[in-house]
Amino acid sequence: MPSKDKSKRKYPSELSGKSWKHLSNLLPNPKKRPGGPGRPSVDMRQAVNAILYVLRGGISWRMLPNDYPAWQTVYGYFNEWSRSGVWEKVNTALVRQVRSSTRRPGKRKKRRKKRPTAGCIDSQSVKTVQVGGQDRGYDAGKSIKGRKRFILVDTMGLLLAVKVTAASVSEKAGAQLLLAKIQATRRLMKLCGRIKLVWADAGYQGPDLAGWVAALMGWTWQIVKRNDDVKGFAVLPRRWVVERTFAWLSFNRRLSKDYEKLTRNSEAMVYLAMIRIMLKRLN
Repeated sequence: MPSKDKSKRKYPSELSGKSWKHLSNLLPNPKKRPGGPGRPSVDMRQAVNAILYVLRGGISWRMLPNDYPAWQTVYGYFNEWSRSGVWEKVNTALVRQVRSSTRRPGKRKKRRKKRPTAGCIDSQSVKTVQVGGQDRGYDAGKSIKGRKRFILVDTMGLLLAVKVTAASVSEKAGAQLLLAKIQATRRLMKLCGRIKLVWADAGYQGPDLAGWVAALMGWTWQIVKRNDDVKGFAVLPRRWVVERTFAWLSFNRRLSKDYEKLTRNSEAMVYLAMIRIMLKRLN
């Protein structure tokens, strides 16, 4: 028999009761609606479920089902929280909660520290749509016209930070932009403050970048190269973690391309996808 909580969920993308309890404590209070005390307020759980419906289904905002709040209201909350950094803040808080609730392999009682000590960085180029927007370019290596997502994850594959740029930005330049963003953002710097080692692929190699990273962040920059003697697919040490994170994100159809006009909204969608994953783990 299905539980009462599941029976209330109209769509698979909606949050369970436990997930909403975790998330609601991290979200700001809803705005007071104009029109006097007689006007009903927005159901914040339904508004968030509508945002996740767009993320999971890949639809446009205007195509939201009628049983959700008006698409203008839903998009208004998404855009406002993207502008004010709410999604980034929620992601940071959930990373700490998931890590502290996860036991370390081989150690029965000892749990992971809230802040990671190692990470992995990589990028993903995605196409953009015909709608205009900022920061678009051509990635000659992947033959993709659009944008590039640079992400830093911990050893569990949890997203620590994301930076969206034009696809024409090189791996080295994109890594510098991502790390500069972390260094300039207090909550990200606090989350990544214990990191000592970061793994990257051959696109990020070079003593100039490694020296720059060491001077800015104090991190050791370790390159994991592919073995040319091995033919076909091969799992590379450490690098597979960030590749798995990209695979997790790909289950959200809104991320199959970059549909957003603003890069901060593109980054918000990536944070939302990881937030959804972490809420499921905390259930």
